[in-house]
Amino acid sequence: MGVALGLSFAAQAEMMIGFSQIGSESGWRTSETASIKAEAEKRGIDLKFSDAQQKQENQIKAVRSFIAQGVDGILLAPVVETGWDQVLKEAKDAGIPVVLVDRGVDASEDLYLTKVASDFVVEGALAAAWLAAETNGVCDVVELQGTVGSSAANDRKEGFESVVSNFPAINIIRSQSGDFTRSGGKEVMESFLKAENGGANICAVYAHNDDMALGAVQAIKEAGLNPGEDMLIVSIDAVPDIFKAMADGDTNATIELNPHLGAPSFDAIKAAKAGEEVPKWIKANGPLFLPDTAAEEYKMRSK
Repeated sequence: MGVALGLSFAAQAEMMIGFSQIGSESGWRTSETASIKAEAEKRGIDLKFSDAQQKQENQIKAVRSFIAQGVDGILLAPVVETGWDQVLKEAKDAGIPVVLVDRGVDASEDLYLTKVASDFVVEGALAAAWLAAETNGVCDVVELQGTVGSSAANDRKEGFESVVSNFPAINIIRSQSGDFTRSGGKEVMESFLKAENGGANICAVYAHNDDMALGAVQAIKEAGLNPGEDMLIVSIDAVPDIFKAMADGDTNATIELNPHLGAPSFDAIKAAKAGEEVPKWIKANGPLFLPDTAAEEYKMRSK
């Protein structure tokens, strides 16, 4: 009976799609996964989900497994930018369109259908522009970078530097990866505080995501300082917890990374299957949020 039901569901499913997710290193990543799963359910898509636990080799295995299962399309959130050519070629040879979600790859554009993502360079530039305005262009900044080799980390660094390079008195005095995790952010921030006179030399923290910023908040408090006052904190993602931190005065600004990427991704695969033209980059950028709306945003987003 169970088998018959399973077969009838498979027959009814609009499409079978494989989704290789990086892992669950942050609150934002969890939101993205939930959003894509919910969108698949809403559309009657049979979604094959694989959590790579932040390892590229697990993602490559998952993509090969999806190809073997003959899926209609693959969503790939790549953990790093390089090393995808071979497996993307295998998907292309099998006639399976691949949509990159929220991150890019360093591979020929003809190997994937499209990228559905924010412009990370713009996010970094927006963080820097806010900081420059807030500090009148005078600030010694420490930077908590994302996962080494990821497009998000590379581009958010590039965007930030492209703006602060116009301000001779804004200097990035320390920069290290916290791997997009809260524990990583805390650990790296602790080392920055020790290296910079207990934090006295630090004007601001720029974190490539909110989870690392929240880890930094813990480290700053444990050092006997007031985050948000003794040093400004700007980060990217707009997860619910960062709005609570902003409402509490612990951080100062966040830029939203839109986690609702399922609908445009599934639409792109459907369009490709129908022989329609799909742009190579479907942009999904979000705004900058400040403490004045944080309590209200937290209430809405933490339901």
